[in-house]
Amino acid sequence: MNFDFQQLKKLNQLDFDQVHRWPREIRIVVAIIVALFVIILGNYLLIAPKLPQLEQSQQAEEKLRSQFLAKQRIASNLSMYQTQFAELEKDFSQMLKALPTSNETPGLLDDITYVGTTSGLRFQLLQWQPEQRKSFYTELPIQLEVTGQYHAFGQFVAKIANLPRIVTLHDFTVHFSDDNLQLQMQAQTYRTNDRDDISSALAGASQ
Repeated sequence: MNFDFQQLKKLNQLDFDQVHRWPREIRIVVAIIVALFVIILGNYLLIAPKLPQLEQSQQAEEKLRSQFLAKQRIASNLSMYQTQFAELEKDFSQMLKALPTSNETPGLLDDITYVGTTSGLRFQLLQWQPEQRKSFYTELPIQLEVTGQYHAFGQFVAKIANLPRIVTLHDFTVHFSDDNLQLQMQAQTYRTNDRDDISSALAGASQ
């Protein structure tokens, strides 16, 4: 099929009411022009306005895919997480049992006094300090001043560590007095807060 370019010179002489009589070459060119115009107009009116929505959808899809993969990893390791959670819950329960209750805190002074005297120390001061309230627990500081021999302090610290309730020692200050050592320090124990306080703290942390 030959294409006669000479026929294109008749474009200015065309009668749009006689389209069926146009030369084949002119009809082909006009059809191509119309097709290009429709494609360009369709792209401008239909496709271009949808491109931002397409980009947003692609970003949302990528975000959902990332969330799905993260949840899939969690789901595949769910049994391991459940085992670890059970172990943590068990350890936490044991730690709670090692914290003194409100009824037991007065007896701690007696325990510390007994531990100190049986180690060979003499108490100059042993008294509660103001409580320090935290989110889930309350710190109960005890100010201590004792005198004794060096080895007695080692025994005292070891016995404190073996008490059934958690007691920690802080802020050591040592002075020499005659043949003895004078030790100032702060013992600290802890008490769990009421359930309402813990619930409030958890609610505040989740917000």
